[in-house]
Amino acid sequence: MNNKICLITGATSGIGKETAKALSKMGATIVITSRNLEKGEIVKKEIIAFSNNANVEVIKCDLSSFSSIKECVDLFKSKYSKLDVLINNAGIWETERKLSKDDIELNFATNHLAPFLLTNLLLDTLKASPNSRIVNLASSAHKMGTINFDDLEAKNSFSSFRSYGQSKLANILFTKKLAELLNGTTVTANCLHPGVVSTRLFDKMSSFQRSLFGMFMISPLKGAQTSIYLASSPEVSHISGEYFAKSKISKSTAASKDMAVAEKLWNVSLEYVKNYLNEKSSS
Repeated sequence: MNNKICLITGATSGIGKETAKALSKMGATIVITSRNLEKGEIVKKEIIAFSNNANVEVIKCDLSSFSSIKECVDLFKSKYSKLDVLINNAGIWETERKLSKDDIELNFATNHLAPFLLTNLLLDTLKASPNSRIVNLASSAHKMGTINFDDLEAKNSFSSFRSYGQSKLANILFTKKLAELLNGTTVTANCLHPGVVSTRLFDKMSSFQRSLFGMFMISPLKGAQTSIYLASSPEVSHISGEYFAKSKISKSTAASKDMAVAEKLWNVSLEYVKNYLNEKSSS
């Protein structure tokens, strides 16, 4: 991974941090995003100490804010002319209906619209890099989700499981549509299920729910292995549009392969973020 630049969201803890440490150890230049720069700087030092690679940078980014995502991309582009690997790692699981900075239901905004906007803003930079890769963290929780176009933000009826499941299904549909649009370029896009990983994702659940999930949990280091594989392995350099688990192509639901839904979701997502993409094209 020498001379490779990797941008990783949600890398101040859990799967993202372990992924950043491993890729840094391989020689990559690592850029992590963090809402809190002080926390980000602490993690930066930890990554450098682990990898003995000083090429680590933190950029401030609040993924619940479209304007913050845009500012993050602008800063990244002012410093780097290429991007070899984009890992959309960050994710949340809100158990109550909350709103993002843009007044959008938080699970949908942070888990789907944030990586959708971030990726689209960085596409020209990714295309400028030979054989670049986009890695999106989805989840087997997509199996409990449907894309409810009549109520994407769960204004009428909120269920944390349906909301999270929908956002993770959206991650796969986004990946498949993105891979289709990138066909003919040197950019690949894949997604993955990391496993049920012991991270802060489950912090807001009841103690009973946490204990239930705890029976199946693996460590963040184990959970990061497929992300590391998709970011670095030559075996997947020409594979795109697939869903992985345990570093192998895995089965996802029929709903996750419905390209008519993927197309509609893409267009709806564009409507949500169009002002920020328009800013990009006019600047």
